[in-house]
Amino acid sequence: MKWSKSHLYTLKEAPNDAEIPSHKLMIRSGMIKKLDPGIFTYGTLALKAIRKFEAIVREELEKRGAQEVLMPALHPKELWQETNRWDEMGPGLMRLKNRNDKWFCLGATHEEAITDYVRNDLKSYKDLPRNLYQIQTKYRDEIRPRFGLMRGREFIMKDAYSFDMDRDGALKAYQAMYEGYQAIFDRLGAKYRIVEADAGNIGGSQTHEFQLLADAGEDALLVSDSSDFAANIEVCPAIDAVPHVSTAAPLPKEKFATPNQKTIKDLAAFTGQPENELVKTLFFTANSGLDPRDKELKPVAVLLRGSDELNPTKLKKVLGLPNDPLMLTDAEVKEVTGANPGSCGPVGLSIPVYMDNGVSGLKNYIVGANEDGFHLKNINHGTDFTPKATADLRMAREGDKCPKSNGKLQAFRGIEVGHVFYLGKKYSEKMKATFLDKNGKAQAFEMGCYGIGVSRTVQAIIEQMHDADGIIWPIAIAPFQVHICLLDLKDEKVSKKANETYEKLTQMGYDVLLDDRDERPGFKFKDADLLGMPFRINFGAKTLEHGEVEVVERKTKAMNKVPEGQIISYIVEKIPLKK
Repeated sequence: MKWSKSHLYTLKEAPNDAEIPSHKLMIRSGMIKKLDPGIFTYGTLALKAIRKFEAIVREELEKRGAQEVLMPALHPKELWQETNRWDEMGPGLMRLKNRNDKWFCLGATHEEAITDYVRNDLKSYKDLPRNLYQIQTKYRDEIRPRFGLMRGREFIMKDAYSFDMDRDGALKAYQAMYEGYQAIFDRLGAKYRIVEADAGNIGGSQTHEFQLLADAGEDALLVSDSSDFAANIEVCPAIDAVPHVSTAAPLPKEKFATPNQKTIKDLAAFTGQPENELVKTLFFTANSGLDPRDKELKPVAVLLRGSDELNPTKLKKVLGLPNDPLMLTDAEVKEVTGANPGSCGPVGLSIPVYMDNGVSGLKNYIVGANEDGFHLKNINHGTDFTPKATADLRMAREGDKCPKSNGKLQAFRGIEVGHVFYLGKKYSEKMKATFLDKNGKAQAFEMGCYGIGVSRTVQAIIEQMHDADGIIWPIAIAPFQVHICLLDLKDEKVSKKANETYEKLTQMGYDVLLDDRDERPGFKFKDADLLGMPFRINFGAKTLEHGEVEVVERKTKAMNKVPEGQIISYIVEKIPLKK
């Protein structure tokens, strides 16, 4: 592509709403342009990178027997009602009504659509297994779109779905896709981790995320320093590196005044007790929030050490809820306990009390007295109150014990770019998608689903691979492998050599960008660093006088002078063409 003939415009500065480096660089390099919050037009550079990534995805999936289809983006309400997700997905689902007063949604994901597609075709165990995938635009009504393509209302996604006759077959398909994802991200040369994760609204009993490591990542990850364990903080087991188990004898319960001591920090200073030996009580509702008939408040209390943070995903699972539980309002807390938040505790409550594992090792601890301005000391579970259940409810943190070894957990930030789920029969049973087994009996399919955020991955690569001057593309998905800077446009010899090299490399199958604009060399070099193609060739009069051209590797910024007659072989050596 010749720059002078392209629709490529760079910016010196990014707009104020671009918050993270990759978003700024994509805007400045002309890769994306905002049409509305969370909705972008992809420029030529972005689209070329996306298409190259899609090609890698297709190659690796089809090696593993997956077949490509393309499903509609527009889905009828009735389809989503079969699985109850019309309500479960909540306001994040893009909904619309047509002229005939019929409700539809724009596909946020396609489990319902793919199950409907196969349920009348796969009639026998002889038709199985099957793995189908698509690369499709998805839509989600994000309440606050941000970070460019990281959290948008419209995005490109690869989603695949496997259908098997039994659990063993489904887990074999899961493993094949897991390995396929490893191959895909290995080909990018990216730093990534595979972590245990929460299935969320999609559901399923086994799931892993593929996370590209980046300081601006939205996800908090915990990775063992001595084993292969890695998990999203949402699901990471919380195990104290040094368990705290008190051996003190129980003391008599005692109420004492704590005027204006409303926080754990205040209470620790007031009592002289460390925060990890105080106990805080949080209040939530066990209502699902999905059934309009379920209006009665179902309050529960949760006990944590004062130094710990609640993990809502863990509490959701303990309570058996489809979504994270909602905290009670201050008024609701007072109605349940008789006190305002800050003076509440488990003693005397008539509601279920759930206790974190960390509290189980404490004795003679302090809790709220359920009376404003008062607390109780020397409280002991089993004596002063009985918890309904004790479970892992706290957020794990750096320094906790690794669940698989005696090592410790280290903290990283990550960008989720891929997710694999073993679904089981969650969708097939609800949608009555069955086949006849070897005994002629109808069985629901065992399913898996597998997603890759295609457009998100391209931005995540930039977030991981950039420097102060711009993008540093890996060769695998670089929009152009070679960027030629024609520095002396009016010098006929220089112009001829640059164009000949451009034509030759292009004919050989390389993607080449020729900067033939009438601009100063420094201006062109700035743009070249911003765009970040792997190799830059500078054609200038001074070097050509000596029969040489300059070649700059973007990643290292190393500059080599190469004999002009050897430039083609030099590029072939650095970037071998696929056979």
